Amino acid sequence: MQTYVALLYSIILGEGRRVVMSDLRAMAEGLELNNPRTLVATGNLVFETKKTETAALEHRLETAFEKTFGRHVDIIVRRAEDWLKLAAGNPFPAESAAAADQVAVRVMRKPVPAEAVAALEAYVGKDERMQAVGGDIWIAFSRETPSSRLLAAASHKRLGVGTSRNWNTVRRLAEMLGE
Repeated sequence: MQTYVALLYSIILGEGRRVVMSDLRAMAEGLELNNPRTLVATGNLVFETKKTETAALEHRLETAFEKTFGRHVDIIVRRAEDWLKLAAGNPFPAESAAAADQVAVRVMRKPVPAEAVAALEAYVGKDERMQAVGGDIWIAFSRETPSSRLLAAASHKRLGVGTSRNWNTVRRLAEMLGE
């Protein structure tokens, strides 16, 4: 058995239409994914199944999500060891310790191209930092500049399919994998 992390992109569907995590776990069980568990109500799922290509799991989960909840949602899947590597590769440990909610990673389905990373440099604010690590984009935001241009620039259109998680979520998912 292999453990996986699945990250759902923007599952808040509007007033009265939020995806309930127990329903998400039930959906995963219906796919015969073992021991599905969630973290916070924004679409973080950990489960076990036989070793499978992540692209195949993404497709299965996206298809089931659309059938169950009536809306397509992009889902990024990582093997447990890849998630632990992502967490260990946080290039902003000091910032994460000081303000975990101000450090985030945009987890990409496919590694972000170097030219897209270079283009994002123009949007980095004076109190912000950005670094590509392993095909994902890490950002340390500033509390001094609450409306970041970088956040808006790090979009699907510019970077490809991905979803962002703050350091609190990244760390807690890594802890769940060790439990």
